[in-house]
Amino acid sequence: MTAPKTPPRMLDRIRNEISPVMIQEFSYTSPMQVPRLSKVTLNIGLGEALTNARAIENATRDLTAITGQKPVTTRAKKSIAGFKIREGMPIGVSVTLRGRRMYEFVDRLLSSSLPRIRDFQGVSRNAFDGRGNYSLGIREQVIFPEIDYDSIDRIRGLQIVIVTTAPSDPEGLRLLELMGMPFVRSDSQQRVA
Repeated sequence: MTAPKTPPRMLDRIRNEISPVMIQEFSYTSPMQVPRLSKVTLNIGLGEALTNARAIENATRDLTAITGQKPVTTRAKKSIAGFKIREGMPIGVSVTLRGRRMYEFVDRLLSSSLPRIRDFQGVSRNAFDGRGNYSLGIREQVIFPEIDYDSIDRIRGLQIVIVTTAPSDPEGLRLLELMGMPFVRSDSQQRVA
């Protein structure tokens, strides 16, 4: 008989530390009202795929190393002559994480990847979409410890979207803040410090 799997560290923190704080701050009547992570989507757009045939392959390898899950190739939905794009051409790679992989990825992102950014001041508080979901742009994929610096062909940026069940931006902001997202301090907080 195998031992039961322990829940991911971030999920354990959300259940035991973050939920009680959120219930108290937002006066929820039920623990089911507490916002949770729904999914995390990573996307690399590859305009260079038109000229570099190996770009999709290399970006797929990088995203697979970062997430532990094979990404899907995104294709152009319509032709755009100005960009020399035809309908159906591969123009990017994308992966959606849910469940255990999602919690483990967010934990690695917050604890080891974001602190590796040079001259890091924090992430913007204004990147919420109005429904509690957060978008984060990363300029270079080498901040992830899973990427071997010598094996990359060029620096690529990627987009990370963290989707929550929060009904509003303040609730989503507070959830991510309690999880350890290093937001830029607001003007009022900087004056006090």
